[in-house]
Amino acid sequence: LLKSGSLGILEKTSLCWVLTLFYLALCLWSTTLPFKICGFNVQAFGEAKASNTRVMEILIKILARCDLSLIQEVRDSKGVAIPSLVRSLNRFDKSYSYSYLESKRLGKKSYKEQYVYIYRKNVVQLKDHYLYPEPEDGGANDTFSRHPFIVRVHSPATLVKDFVLVGHHTCPKHAMKEIDELYGVFQEISKKWKTQNVMFLGDLNAGCTYITVKGWRSIRLRNDPKFNWLIGDDADTTVREKSHCAYDRIIIHGKVLNSGIVPGSAKPFNFKTEFRLSEEEALEVSDHYPVEVDLKPSHRYFLRNEL
Repeated sequence: LLKSGSLGILEKTSLCWVLTLFYLALCLWSTTLPFKICGFNVQAFGEAKASNTRVMEILIKILARCDLSLIQEVRDSKGVAIPSLVRSLNRFDKSYSYSYLESKRLGKKSYKEQYVYIYRKNVVQLKDHYLYPEPEDGGANDTFSRHPFIVRVHSPATLVKDFVLVGHHTCPKHAMKEIDELYGVFQEISKKWKTQNVMFLGDLNAGCTYITVKGWRSIRLRNDPKFNWLIGDDADTTVREKSHCAYDRIIIHGKVLNSGIVPGSAKPFNFKTEFRLSEEEALEVSDHYPVEVDLKPSHRYFLRNEL
């Protein structure tokens, strides 16, 4: 009888543990957060903005929402603004460890910019990177004012594990030609890294007066139905009330990447409204809103590593 009673207690205890773990698994399943990718033209980000406490506080709140961010229009010849930003970000959000990857300073003449990827290094890995090659003559036949900065991403916690990000900021005057040439960039990436899963991200100046109706028809990246423009033409990525332009875009290619996107998650982030700023206060940060998109989380990965 004692053995039988002990067995009953053990069975009840085991069942209790199973039910508890099952309940916990359901909770974890329902609360797993997606992986957020952001692109932000911070408008002449350099020493002046990095030393502005209020601007930095807002910028850090924006970036702390993202697992991986592309920062554009970094203008800092001394190289102090981005390290300062990332240090502040790590102090603000101790849940993650943020790191960064920057391009060289880019531009045909004296005006130079950098691209910078800021990412949670305990969440995502940047496996490889390069600048899209310049033509051999390095001069008149060069389509891009600033060559696209390309990274190979490994994200173990999402359904799509491996994909490529192409960060690009077009010159407004040559936006149509540069966006069209991104088709060639895709072909080169596909050949180099044997992948179809590619995301284009950045301030493409893809709206208003910079793109004509005739121009749209000539852009291969637009006319090939395999490229999915997640930020539509009706979006407004500008801070000023008097403007309504979809300059900043997210464009994706590849069946795996398309199926790994959270539906409806691609949008501009209106930090002016979110943080209750006046237009003047918001413009101190940037004249652009960030654009963002979420990747579906891998519940299997999360349960295996967290439960």
